[in-house]
Amino acid sequence: MIAYLTDVEGRWDKLSSFAEGNPLVALRGEQLELAEAATFVFGGDAIDRGPHGRKIVRTLLAAKQRYGDRVILLAGNRDLNKLRLIRELAVAGPRVELLRTIFQKTMGAPRAFEHRASELAEEGRAHADEDVVASFVEDVREGGDLHAYLQAAQLAYRNGATLFVHGGVNAESFATAEVDPWIAQLAQFYGDEMASRDHERLIAYQAPVPGTHLNQASVVYARPTDEHGNPHLPESATIAKLRASGIERVVVGHTPSGDSPALVRDAGFELVLGDNSYGRIERGSKLMFSDAETTVHGITQLDDGSVVEVAFTSPRDAVSPLGRCDPTTGHLVKSELAGDGFLLFRGLPERKVEQLERGGADVRARRLIAAR
Repeated sequence: MIAYLTDVEGRWDKLSSFAEGNPLVALRGEQLELAEAATFVFGGDAIDRGPHGRKIVRTLLAAKQRYGDRVILLAGNRDLNKLRLIRELAVAGPRVELLRTIFQKTMGAPRAFEHRASELAEEGRAHADEDVVASFVEDVREGGDLHAYLQAAQLAYRNGATLFVHGGVNAESFATAEVDPWIAQLAQFYGDEMASRDHERLIAYQAPVPGTHLNQASVVYARPTDEHGNPHLPESATIAKLRASGIERVVVGHTPSGDSPALVRDAGFELVLGDNSYGRIERGSKLMFSDAETTVHGITQLDDGSVVEVAFTSPRDAVSPLGRCDPTTGHLVKSELAGDGFLLFRGLPERKVEQLERGGADVRARRLIAAR
């Protein structure tokens, strides 16, 4: 079985809530422990939006060192973009204000500077403004924890019928014919770039195309949603190529999709969005996978203010409304709920979402289609 977590972004509470009661992963102090034969995949974005990014990186790195191939670390854009700081902070002048501006204007992390100062203070280290700047530079240089994390990380991981990437897979990012050689090409590119002096191509790869908010050619920064955050499957031709190589499920983070994971399905093919950021309830949802089944455990706050538990195991090829879309309203049948209910989800303008509970009879009576 595979346990999956992504996009905790410096929030230790998300890591701990993921591990609490998890049959595959436990957290003992700052040490992750895996159940026998379990694999743990961390989908990237360990840092930025919370005050414990350094501790999370150390914990994930220690788990990788302890369990080897049973722990997979994917490189997220929030992890990789710190490589920019080696060059951008190698200047004479007010580095403090420069770093604050970088976080606020180009990294989407307006409180990262303050979070780092707080964490350094908690560690008993010097935490004046210049100390904060120095700590970020030290982290990404050889010998730093984030550098070691990135050296141990990868861009894509396959386990049986499941493919994991941070951002997404589509016709632009997966342009070859077969999955395994493509993963090998990504690994070669990543290794070469991590060994390079300036990481220039990797920095560009993990970022949006200049002048846009997307980079669909990047498995790190691609988004499998429309402009309002409504999830959709890859193109039919892309799914056909993935299935020809034995891939029946793609699991991603990076793109928020409400409080709990989103499943999108069609004819036995499944896309899972597991991002844990920007929810009404910011917790670390539990996702577990075998080739045949997907298990989800999370919590969602509905539009009426009530809080519901999302907890189910579903065969990937089940005949069910789950993972399909109502073309009239645009709602995705996102999750099963207790009893005979379903969670309906819809992304709205201005990064708002709609989260509704509906009974099974109501949902089954709708004409549902694949979300594309």
